[in-house]
Amino acid sequence: MDSRGKPLAGRSAVITGANQGLGRTIAEHFVRAGASVLLTARGAELLTRTVAELTPLATLPDQQVLGRIADVSNERDCNATAVQALAELDNPCVLVNNAGVYGPFGLIEDNDWSEWVKAIEINLFGTILMCRAFLPHMRRANYGKVINLSGGGATAPLPRISSYAASKAAVVRFTETLAEETRGAGIDVNAIAPGALNTRFMDDLIAAGPEKVGAAFFDKMTKTRDSGGTPLDRGAELSVFLASAASDGISGRLLSAVWDDWANLPDKKDELARGDVYTLRRITPEDRGGWKKCA
Repeated sequence: MDSRGKPLAGRSAVITGANQGLGRTIAEHFVRAGASVLLTARGAELLTRTVAELTPLATLPDQQVLGRIADVSNERDCNATAVQALAELDNPCVLVNNAGVYGPFGLIEDNDWSEWVKAIEINLFGTILMCRAFLPHMRRANYGKVINLSGGGATAPLPRISSYAASKAAVVRFTETLAEETRGAGIDVNAIAPGALNTRFMDDLIAAGPEKVGAAFFDKMTKTRDSGGTPLDRGAELSVFLASAASDGISGRLLSAVWDDWANLPDKKDELARGDVYTLRRITPEDRGGWKKCA
């Protein structure tokens, strides 16, 4: 079958947290773009349904849609996922670390500590463990694409959602650091801010109420929900771009699916390599014209 218009034809991807929400949408876009996929999640029923629904979209020869029950915070699960991907997928060169949770809502001193730590284990450690499992293969292949899901919590304080904010900021710094560790190895590592999405995360946040998440943030998210939120397709489209050959050489960046002109980044690769745009950085008084102008 003609693979024109399928930028991921001949590639395989592992996508975590892929049985619902943004993960499922990314998976659908990847399959439509020609990729074989191994989808992982903790919920067996939803994952089985997702695999069944996406399988008919795999129209290229040898294109596969596979599923695996796995917890990204469990090192053995991550390693076993890599073993399956290498055994059953042709050219498993893309890893999408999408699995995540909000964690507990409320003031840090009131949070259940075990829930706070679990959010770090899923959002941050899960991302790192999956990278550790797949990086040896990518290094041997001298090629790979790592796409880490971050969010607004990485670039602005999120009071009363501290485990989410801390873990997502850490994911971005890990992304930038891993991009440096893999420089010259043919591996691109990037993070995505997909926007405010109307998913179960939004439902959980609003269900927590203004007393838990703060009145201002609750009102903002309620309005976002009522307006429809950011389409899931935006983050999925950026994921396809970062998984494709079109983005080769773009690494160590946090890209907004909504606000950044990412589709034209291939024309700016040299400028990106020389600068610090789309990265986390510290602002000094000199960056704002000195103390007098800041005052």
